[in-house]
Amino acid sequence: MLVMTAKVDKKKIAVIFAAVVVAIAALILLFSGGRDASPTAATNVSNNDARVEFLKGFGWDVTTSPVESSQVRIPEKTNEVFDRYNEMQKQQGYDLTQYAGKTVMRYVYKINNYPGAIEPVYATVLIYKNQVIGGDVTDTAAKGHIHGFQKPEQLPQSTTPATDATAPTATSPTGVTE
Repeated sequence: MLVMTAKVDKKKIAVIFAAVVVAIAALILLFSGGRDASPTAATNVSNNDARVEFLKGFGWDVTTSPVESSQVRIPEKTNEVFDRYNEMQKQQGYDLTQYAGKTVMRYVYKINNYPGAIEPVYATVLIYKNQVIGGDVTDTAAKGHIHGFQKPEQLPQSTTPATDATAPTATSPTGVTE
């Protein structure tokens, strides 16, 4: 009869176990894309129907065709207004600074169900390589506000007046150019 014995170091077993757990977690993140399932997660919007569905995911009823579509360039150098606009983007899970100097598509849709709207309200969606990279909802009323994609009842109390942080347009002070 042959008997073999081995000395087991508990520290080595703990390290190996921790490494296995980390490897499994990394695989899960790799195959899930590391994204959550919220509407603000990187969303493939390769066509108009997908962009409309993206906005519907926030509860917006929008016109089925954009009222405007154009190419805009995200500025390489930021300014105060762009920084405020990008801060709003960060609050909803986006960051435009990683697209500095890039040309992106801008689609603007009229919102038909904005609560209490007396003037037109528009949703702007910024797209790069068929992925939503940012955007906003702008109430064009004199005392209207600009905010992220969430409906007003879902927003925190602070929203930015439309005159303080404008969506990237050819004429906006954010430095974005068409």
